[in-house]
Amino acid sequence: MAIASLIHPTKLFSSVRWRTRFTIWTFAAIAGIAAVGFTKLSDLALDAFSRVTDGRLWLTLLLSPSLGMIVVWATTRYFPGSQGSGIPQAIAATRALRRHEPVTRLLSLRIAIGKVFLGALALFAGFSAGREGPTVHISAIIMLLAHRWLPNQRVIRAPDLVIAGGAAGIAAAFNTPLAGIVFAIEELARRFEARTSAVLLSTIIVSGLTAIAFEGNYRYFGKLIVGSVGVDVIPAVLVGGVVCGLIGGAFSYLMLLPQRQADTQLWRLRKRYPVRFAGVCGLLVALIGIASGGVSLGSGYGITAAAIDGQVHLPWYTPIARYVATAISYFSGIPGGLFAPSLAVGASIGFDLVRWFHFGIGAHPVVAICMAGFLAAVTQSPITSAIIVMEMVGGHAMVISLMTAALLSKAISERFGPELYQELSLAFDSRPRE
Repeated sequence: MAIASLIHPTKLFSSVRWRTRFTIWTFAAIAGIAAVGFTKLSDLALDAFSRVTDGRLWLTLLLSPSLGMIVVWATTRYFPGSQGSGIPQAIAATRALRRHEPVTRLLSLRIAIGKVFLGALALFAGFSAGREGPTVHISAIIMLLAHRWLPNQRVIRAPDLVIAGGAAGIAAAFNTPLAGIVFAIEELARRFEARTSAVLLSTIIVSGLTAIAFEGNYRYFGKLIVGSVGVDVIPAVLVGGVVCGLIGGAFSYLMLLPQRQADTQLWRLRKRYPVRFAGVCGLLVALIGIASGGVSLGSGYGITAAAIDGQVHLPWYTPIARYVATAISYFSGIPGGLFAPSLAVGASIGFDLVRWFHFGIGAHPVVAICMAGFLAAVTQSPITSAIIVMEMVGGHAMVISLMTAALLSKAISERFGPELYQELSLAFDSRPRE
């Protein structure tokens, strides 16, 4: 009788353990739905911008400054904390939660709402920004909300749920579950604890499966066909790794200037007049877009995917235009990330290297190498960068080449300064780090 009562289904599934799992999985599914919804909204915004400005690029002179000012005004007035990528906020929040400090200024439902709608509006304005960092931010917020609903909040720590949510955001945004796990270890948590692993893995699986159920098993930026590679890929790995390390390291250094040189006149003006500053940034983004024939506008997803599929030919100046437009977009203060623009810059660098060096291995392997290399140089997360691109390639033929290029780029980028997201997260700490 006692044994029967112990294994009774009602008691089994009403246990704290199962209720905890059910709560986490439910919010992980919500995070997956949110990721898909944000993706759809971002795609609609990009498509609408493309239709409105098709053959009328001069309209960006109106759209980018005016909508940029509206986005930054709404961000500063109603949704503070939603600006930028969102990954630094998630990192800062994990530190604050470990110190038992409130994190509503970093992670809240209000911030998530602002991230979604203002981020999409910024894409409709033509700014060069991505949705991946914001998806990390949104998923981290949703998983932190799950902590309030746990039957026993001491079973799982709030910082662990934030980390799991951020990892699920990367997995859902790129459809790359392995990259989500590595991103959590390499960037968010900086370590992997046994008691965190089950939460992390189950959150990524449920969130990823939910995203696939709605979005389908797609490949980000299309499919890179690389075939088999041998020692003939070595020159491309070395050249691509060095070039992307230098350019990406300089970009990472550039992103930290407002934080490092806060007393400079330019950044004082940005702090004092954020809305006007955003308008000027929007005007510059528009001018660069017009001068480049539109290759620098938007996230870079569409035109890069078309170039990979052979539908369009990217001019040689594409990486320059995209590079500058992305930096200006980030400085403007809009909600938006760096992953998609960085991958787009890396891809366009790869096409240029193929044009100039004639490696003899086809364009796609070089493009994949430069995508991994440039992203690794910007974020200084080489394993995550290599795995994201590897999963986009859809095979393991280039795993060693991608890892080597990413590690080489990261080693060069380190000479320019510290890790980008870790350094940016310091600006969101409520007290100085000791």
